[in-house]
Amino acid sequence: MNDLLLEIGTEEIPAGYIAPALKKLESKLIGKLDSNRIEYGAIKTFGTPKRLAILVSGVADKQPSLTTEVTGPPLKISFDENGKPTMAAVKFAEKVGIPVEKIKTKETKKGEYLCAVKTEKGLASKTVFKNILPDVITSIPFPKTMKWADLDMEFARPVQTITALLGKTVISFSMENIKSGRHIRGHRFMSPAKIKLSLPSEYTDSLRSAFVIADISERKGAVKVEIAKAAKELGGKVLHDDGLVDIVTNLVECPVAVAGKFDTKFLKLPKEVLITSMREHQKYFAVVDSEDNIMPCFIAVNNTRAKDMQLVARGHERVLRARLEDAIFFYEKDLESPFENMVGKLDGVLFQAKLGSMIKKVKRVQKLSEYIADKMDGSSDLKKNASRAAWLCKADLVSHVVVEFPKLQGIMGRVYADAGKEHPDVAAAIEEHHRPVYSGGILPESLAGSIVSIADKIDSICGCFSVGLFPTGASDPYALRRQAIGIVHIMQNKGFFFSLKGLIQKSLGLFGETGDKDIKEAADKVYVFLKSRMNNILEDEGYSKDVISAVTEITIDQIPNVWKRVSALEKLKGEQGFEPLAIAFKRVVNIIKKTDLSNITDINESFFQDDCEIKLYSAFNKVNTAVGELLGKGNFDQSLLEIASLRDPVDAFFDGVMVMDDDIKLRNNRLAILKNIAGLFENIADFSKIATS
Repeated sequence: MNDLLLEIGTEEIPAGYIAPALKKLESKLIGKLDSNRIEYGAIKTFGTPKRLAILVSGVADKQPSLTTEVTGPPLKISFDENGKPTMAAVKFAEKVGIPVEKIKTKETKKGEYLCAVKTEKGLASKTVFKNILPDVITSIPFPKTMKWADLDMEFARPVQTITALLGKTVISFSMENIKSGRHIRGHRFMSPAKIKLSLPSEYTDSLRSAFVIADISERKGAVKVEIAKAAKELGGKVLHDDGLVDIVTNLVECPVAVAGKFDTKFLKLPKEVLITSMREHQKYFAVVDSEDNIMPCFIAVNNTRAKDMQLVARGHERVLRARLEDAIFFYEKDLESPFENMVGKLDGVLFQAKLGSMIKKVKRVQKLSEYIADKMDGSSDLKKNASRAAWLCKADLVSHVVVEFPKLQGIMGRVYADAGKEHPDVAAAIEEHHRPVYSGGILPESLAGSIVSIADKIDSICGCFSVGLFPTGASDPYALRRQAIGIVHIMQNKGFFFSLKGLIQKSLGLFGETGDKDIKEAADKVYVFLKSRMNNILEDEGYSKDVISAVTEITIDQIPNVWKRVSALEKLKGEQGFEPLAIAFKRVVNIIKKTDLSNITDINESFFQDDCEIKLYSAFNKVNTAVGELLGKGNFDQSLLEIASLRDPVDAFFDGVMVMDDDIKLRNNRLAILKNIAGLFENIADFSKIATS
């Protein structure tokens, strides 16, 4: 067995491309190894801005031989009465590559058939890799690819070298004008010479000696050590930013940190502006003191160790100074006029071509926020603050700072609201209404922020659905899925029990003639869309698919109750004896679903003919009263236990009487009992959706 090394040497690959590309490189190669029957051991990937590589240990020298039995035509049509092979036998022999006289027969359930044992001799792994490695390289997907020179090959960036080794042997192949070999290149500036590899195992050490840390996790650790050391020398610590660490790790091959400083006058900028100015454009790390206050310092990570690092630091300082001068100009310019004045400028900002300007959206969000506040029976202050926050929530879109730094939307709204002496709850809600910014992200903390966030998100969803802009497959340009997930998480987390259907109807009604004329149809589509998101969330949390379906099929109108109902049913499902209970209740539901109940009236006790009917009706009345009280308290666990107590009388009922009796009065009376029992289930779940063996 030998190790396999494949390295694709390139020009500078964007940092965000590297990790996904390595993941795909590994999965593509594994797929090829498996489909070609080549055994292998551990796999390790490596990546820098200049290379993508994979090392596979313990690769078998050759494929194992493959023996297969091929069944041919029936014996009776394969030879004539003289025992000579027919065309059917001849063609089968040609197909399997065996002389007709060596074809065997086998007995099957359908009779005797021709058969042949075919052995495919395994190829040397080197030969197989020569064919599959070019396909692996070209199948790596990237967000964007490019061509170079006059070549047809496409890749994230121009490919300069391909290294392919199986043990000591070069796997020789060509891609356009690039021929594979055993040479790699070190650091572009500090060690640009070619490095000859004798074995794949020399890869990482050879690169390390050439100032390249190929292992991403190792390089990430080096970045952290470098920036921590630089921050300590400044008398502070690095502001925690794992995302920036990941970006910088894939921008360099040999991390070298350098510390710089900036004028203290820039500290009057909001810290978010300072941090973003350093992070977004320059990929610099902010430095804070022991109390997490921003210090007038930064740390840059270079890819080269220069002779004079102070000169390098001064270069970074000049670049950042220009950025911060722009930032402070924009910030002071924004403060020259009242924050509320920015709202009027939203008339010139398009929300969506079919849905009008951003000012129209703001007005709708404000009305929705007031509607939600009323439904929550909140104080007048809550409604006032939510309404005010909704009115101002998009104003910072037209601010100079947000135009320069779009990621500060919401944050700058809070900053400008504070500067304009708005109520603290209003300022906080303006920032929070963007949350969560991704699935699983931080939720709004305040009630006002939660209200405006829901209002903003449901407006976007209903607006897009009303004009036919639905998410399809992987396409979701308006991030409607993320916004739907945000609504669900906020309402569940905050315990908002107001009607989801009512919210959807209210939102769609605010679009007037702009939206779909059939509000009911659009409302149904939005409701189903939100239900689908909720099903996915519940599944991710580990609940059974059948339990989720049983609960959400009934209603998702009060989102916190959905979680309570799913949890209660999941708990009951785990109890001993649930299976026969579910079967009994499914029988009730299925009979009701298959029957026309339009003529079913109230239960008439005088029509009871069997003791089992009396006992079931009596048990139902007792349980119905108890369940009504328990549901009023939101106690779904105990409600289900009460309903479960009906199992025995339900079983006895089915055993004792014929529900679909020829006598219409008896039949309808018995159906009325089942209808009432099914009504109990419908407060919690549709038992027909529960999986039973």
